[in-house]
Amino acid sequence: MPEGQSNWGQDFYDKVETVKLKDPLAYFLGAMEEGELFVFTYADAIKLAGHSCPAISGAYKITTKALLALYGDEIPVRGEIRVAILGKPTDMAYGPMSQVISLITGAAPVTGFGGLGRRFKRRNMLIFDEGHFQFNTFIFQRMDNKKMVKVTYHSDLVPEDPKLGELAPLVLTGQATVEEKMAFKRAWQDKVRRVLLEDDIIPGLFEVKEITDYKFPDVL
Repeated sequence: MPEGQSNWGQDFYDKVETVKLKDPLAYFLGAMEEGELFVFTYADAIKLAGHSCPAISGAYKITTKALLALYGDEIPVRGEIRVAILGKPTDMAYGPMSQVISLITGAAPVTGFGGLGRRFKRRNMLIFDEGHFQFNTFIFQRMDNKKMVKVTYHSDLVPEDPKLGELAPLVLTGQATVEEKMAFKRAWQDKVRRVLLEDDIIPGLFEVKEITDYKFPDVL
């Protein structure tokens, strides 16, 4: 491990596919040379959230699957994608999940970059559609050709160690032994591993569908 790098407790993080995008704003302002790519890893999502869980891993996979559906073999363009999350920021884990999606796509809520002239705007490219709640459902749209996909994450389908439910309250209340704490961490991270690396063998875990009938809410 190079000096100054984060030392993760799970070796499977390195096995998760990376996400590569080009970002015209980075080129315009000289952060990188034209044509170079942003490369996001699952570890970047952990750094943002401060932890690794089925919601954070789910948000990472939701984004990778949406980008694949929107762009196919093309390199996605960061900052030229908008996202609607169907619900309020406080629904379930929508808050932390939205931050992961924003990190990768560049789509931001009201706190985002306002742009340079009429270019490179990120503000209000990620919105919460509070009037149309759907469980773990996210809409992604390319701004160039208006193609849209809906991604639904059925997190309840992720298998877990039957003992996890027993271990969690013991750990939370400080009653767990050292062995029980380790068993809890193993079981918890095993769920994360399944989301990230076994999604193709868990039927229905992620549902991706191209849509044409969704209207993004108007924002200021």
